[in-house]
Amino acid sequence: MSTLTKPNHMGRKISRIRELKDMKQEALAQAMGTNQQTVSILENSETIDDEKLAEVAKALGVTVDAIKNFSEEAVLNIIGNTYNDSNVVNGNAYSCNFNPLDKLMESVEENKRLYERLLKSEQDKIEYLEKLLKVK
Repeated sequence: MSTLTKPNHMGRKISRIRELKDMKQEALAQAMGTNQQTVSILENSETIDDEKLAEVAKALGVTVDAIKNFSEEAVLNIIGNTYNDSNVVNGNAYSCNFNPLDKLMESVEENKRLYERLLKSEQDKIEYLEKLLKVK
């Protein structure tokens, strides 16, 4: 029984981190001050010198250690253990940070206040018109 370990392919790790950050090769190249072909060659390289790795890490907004220790399995475990689909409605994540009933009651109270102001205005108008009729 053979227990072969996966090679520590730095280029693939950089590629996966870039993809997880929803970044294209062109964007990474621009952040590094190089071109897309250089990034492609970099992502196909199994080993990368520390100076270049530091440059890539800075452009990706991660540490060199994060790239060196990146593990696809660890990322999937974190996502699997922290994802909660109880807030998914029609395929969209929905998290309500207020009580909708409280908001409804606030609008009901506001409508009552507005109605009372309107009623008072109408009563004032009637009083004014009655005064005008008495004067005639």
